[in-house]
Amino acid sequence: MENPKDLKYSKEHEWVKAEGNIATVGITDFAQKQLTDIVFIELPEKGKHATQSKPMAVVESVKSVSDIFAPVSGEIMEANKELADSPELINKEPYGKGWMVKIKIENKKELDSLMPAAEYDKFAKEKH
Repeated sequence: MENPKDLKYSKEHEWVKAEGNIATVGITDFAQKQLTDIVFIELPEKGKHATQSKPMAVVESVKSVSDIFAPVSGEIMEANKELADSPELINKEPYGKGWMVKIKIENKKELDSLMPAAEYDKFAKEKH
């Protein structure tokens, strides 16, 4: 699966789609493949504060438990409720129905620290 060009990416393998001051966040295709079958996800509640590069959620797969890091700081506006009953959406559609949270961006300059798709592609290949 190709990484969408209109997204930004973190070194912890999260993606961000910034629309105005709202960032939709999920994990990349590379990350979900590394985790294998995702069986449970613990997402932050609406109103919680996320801090860039700090854990904000937990994903459990058949082989490990992993923290999901906030790619930007801000208030959690929404968590993807569908993932509670269908965490496998992250494996099936990491850039679509498998999104995790929407964050009200506090500081848009934080987006500048994230990688464009081409840079992330190279970064992920080096991790293989």
